[in-house]
Amino acid sequence: MKYYPIKNTNLNVSNIIMGNMRITQLSLSEIENLIRTALDEGINFFDHADIYGGGECEELFSNAIQMNADIREKMILQSKCGINTKDNYFDFSKEHILKSVDGILKRLKTDYLDILLLHRPDPLMEPEEVAEAFDELHNSGKVKYFGVSNHNPAQIELLQKYISQKLVVNQLQLSIAHTPIIDSGIALNMNIDQSVNRDSSILEYCRLNDITIQAWSPYQNGFFKGPFLGDVENFPELNEVIDNIAEKYEVTNTAIATAWITRHPANIQVVLGTTNAQRLKDACKGSDIPLTRDEWYKIYKAAGNIVP
Repeated sequence: MKYYPIKNTNLNVSNIIMGNMRITQLSLSEIENLIRTALDEGINFFDHADIYGGGECEELFSNAIQMNADIREKMILQSKCGINTKDNYFDFSKEHILKSVDGILKRLKTDYLDILLLHRPDPLMEPEEVAEAFDELHNSGKVKYFGVSNHNPAQIELLQKYISQKLVVNQLQLSIAHTPIIDSGIALNMNIDQSVNRDSSILEYCRLNDITIQAWSPYQNGFFKGPFLGDVENFPELNEVIDNIAEKYEVTNTAIATAWITRHPANIQVVLGTTNAQRLKDACKGSDIPLTRDEWYKIYKAAGNIVP
C-alpha cells in the first residue's frame, strides 16, 4: 500500500480509501469482515456521508467494528454533509452543518472527524455562515480538517476567502471511462468535444493549491451507467488492453483500473465502493503498480480518447 501526506495536515493516508455508501446491503458480520480486510490490506482511510443509507451506513460501520478508542486511532475517518435528502436540496447553512456533524459523530461513535467535506455545491451558500460553522467545529475539536466534494475552482476560492481553515480535499468523479478533468487539457484548442473545458481546470487548480483529489466511482462508466470492466459490448478495446496489462503484472483488471488513477502524479486517492472483500483486495493491488507512460496512454486511448 502506498501512503503519502495530505498537505497542510498531519495525516499520512493510504492512496486507497474504503467507501461506505453501500454497506446497508451487508450483515454486520460481513461489514466487519470488509473493514478488517481493508485494515489488513493497509487501508487507513474510511469515507462516509450523512446521506449514505440515510445515516444508517455510519451507524452500521461503528457497530460492526465495535468502535472504541483503540480502533479509532487506527483509522482516518472522513464524512460529508450539506445535502438535505428529506426535501431534496443542498444546505450549507451553519445550523445544518453543525447539526449534521453532531449526528455523524454520534453514529460513528467518535468524538471527532479527521476530515469533513461539504458534499455538493450549494448555490445559496453564505460563506460567512460556513466560516462560523467551521470555526465552531474546529475550535471544539469535533473536526480537524475540512474539504469539499464536486466543487470547481471558483467555488473553492469563494469559500476559502472567508474560512480560516485551509481546504485540503476535493472529491471528484474519475475513472478510465469518465475523464473530463483530464480530457480538455490534452485536447486544448481543438474544435472537438474532448477539448471542452467542463470543470474550469480543476485538476491543475487542486495541484497548484495543494488540494488532494479523491476519485469516486473509479470503475463506473459516466454518471452511474454501470461498470466498464467486463463490459466488452461497449468497451471491447479498453477491456482487451486492461486485461493484457493485468496479465503482465499478474493482477486482476480491477487492480489495473485502480493503478491507472494512482499512477497520476497528483497523488489521487481512489475511493472504493465495493462491498466484496475479494474485489477490495484486488483493488488494493493497484495501489502502487508502476504503470509505464506507454501503458497509461494505451489505456486512455483505448477508452476512446484522442491524444493529438
